[in-house]
Amino acid sequence: MPLYCSTLCANMAHTLKLGKRNENFICSHAQTKDSCFMSQHHKPTNTLPTHIASVSKSDQSFSSPVMEEDQKVLGLVSEPEEYCRELDVAVRAVQMSCFLCQKLQDTWISSSQISHPYSPLTVAGLSVNTIVSWILSKCLGSENVSIVTEKDVQTLSNTNKSELLEDVVKTVNECLAEAPRFGVEEPKSALGTSEVLEIISCSNLVGSASGRFWALSPLDGKMGSACGDQYAVGLSLIEDGEVVLGVLGCPNYPMRKDWFSYHLSYQRMISMLTPPTSETWNKGCIIYAERGGRKAWIQPLLHVNKKYVWPNHAKQVSVSSVDNLALATFCQPIEKANSSHTFTEGLAQSVGLSNQPLRVYNMMKYAAIACGHAEVFMKFARAGYKEKIWDHAAGAIIIQEAGGMVTDAKGNPLDFSEGLNLESLDRGIVACAGTTLHEKIIDAVDASWVSSCL
Repeated sequence: MPLYCSTLCANMAHTLKLGKRNENFICSHAQTKDSCFMSQHHKPTNTLPTHIASVSKSDQSFSSPVMEEDQKVLGLVSEPEEYCRELDVAVRAVQMSCFLCQKLQDTWISSSQISHPYSPLTVAGLSVNTIVSWILSKCLGSENVSIVTEKDVQTLSNTNKSELLEDVVKTVNECLAEAPRFGVEEPKSALGTSEVLEIISCSNLVGSASGRFWALSPLDGKMGSACGDQYAVGLSLIEDGEVVLGVLGCPNYPMRKDWFSYHLSYQRMISMLTPPTSETWNKGCIIYAERGGRKAWIQPLLHVNKKYVWPNHAKQVSVSSVDNLALATFCQPIEKANSSHTFTEGLAQSVGLSNQPLRVYNMMKYAAIACGHAEVFMKFARAGYKEKIWDHAAGAIIIQEAGGMVTDAKGNPLDFSEGLNLESLDRGIVACAGTTLHEKIIDAVDASWVSSCL
C-alpha cells in the first residue's frame, strides 16, 4: 500500500502485534506517548478524513476519493493494515539510511583504503545499523525491537577500535541532525559512544521460529558501493518465521532498464541534464511491500532540502508479464565470492535465456524483478556457503507481493525460521516474474544438477 493507511489509521482502532490496543494511534502523526514522529497537525479522532491520497490503478496518479476511504473506515473495502505503523517506521528508517550512504559514497570512491578495517564501507555499515536500531527503538519501543544483522556491538566495543567507534558516532550524529526532514524527532542531544553501543546492542539476536524480529542488511553490495555503483539497504520484519513486510533502499538504482548498461558516471551526467522532480526521477528508490497486500510500491529518495511527506509520490510496481524464456531477461550475478557463475550461466543458456542479461548486484536483483526490468534471477551458492536471511527476506516478500515467485531450487518457499541462515535451502534460490517461468527454471535445475560439480 502507498502508506495512505497512515491517515486512515487516525479514524479507527488499530490493533498492533504488541500485546495491547491503542485507541488513539495515528500513523502519520503518531500521537502516542513515546512517539518519534514529528507532529505536523492535529485532527479530531471522531471525524472522517477529508483528503486522503490514493493511487489510481489506471495512471498511478494521486486523488482523494472520500467515499472510497469512508468505505475503508467502515471495513467495506479490504486494505491490509496489520503492520501499518511498522511499515511507516521501516520506510523512514531506510530513507534515512540511504541519505547517510549517499553522503558517504564520495568518500568510498576516493578512498584508497577500501580493504582497511576502518574503511568508509565499515563505517557506513555500522552507522546504518545504528540509525535503523535507533529509529525502530524510538518509534516502536526498545522492548519490542530485536534485530538480526551482519554487524553487532562487539565489532565496535573492542578497545583497539576506538577510532572506528568515533567515526561511527560522528556519522550517526550528522545523520540524526537531519531527522526532522524525515518527520522523525531528532535526539535532544548528540549521542555519545556509550549510547551508540547501547542502541546497536539490540542487534545480537540469532533469529528464531517464534516471536518477531527485524532482519537488516545494512550495506548489501559493498563492491558496487565502493566503486560508485549499485548497493542496497534491506530491512524486513519476520514474525513466527514468516516475513510480514520488506523494504529495499536502492540509492543508485537506474529507473530505466537501458541505463543498467551504462556506468554510474553516465547516469550522473544524465541526472544533471534532466534534474529529477518529486514525481519523476532518474535513479534511486525505496521499494516496499506488506504481506497480503498483493501490491508492491516504489517511491523516490528524499531530495536535498525537502521534507518527507507520506506517501512521497509512491507508485505501484509489478512484475513483468513475459512468460516466454526466449523473451525473458536474466539477472546476471556480478559477485563471484559465494556463488557459482558457471552453473548459473550454463543453466540460463540451456533454457533459452538469450536476451542481453542485466548485470546487477546482490539484493538489487529482487528490485529488478519487482519493477519489471528483468524476469529471472538464480543463485546457487558454492559448497559450504550458507545464505543469510537478511540478504533475501525483504526482496522475497516484495517480489511475491508484486506478483512473482521466490523459492529454493526444489520449489519450496524460503524458510526464515531457522536462525541466521537459510539452513534448509535446497541447492539455491530461484526468483521469477511468474509461475510459468518459475516451473521451467525449476525443471531445468533438476535436469542439470546431477552433472554439475556443486
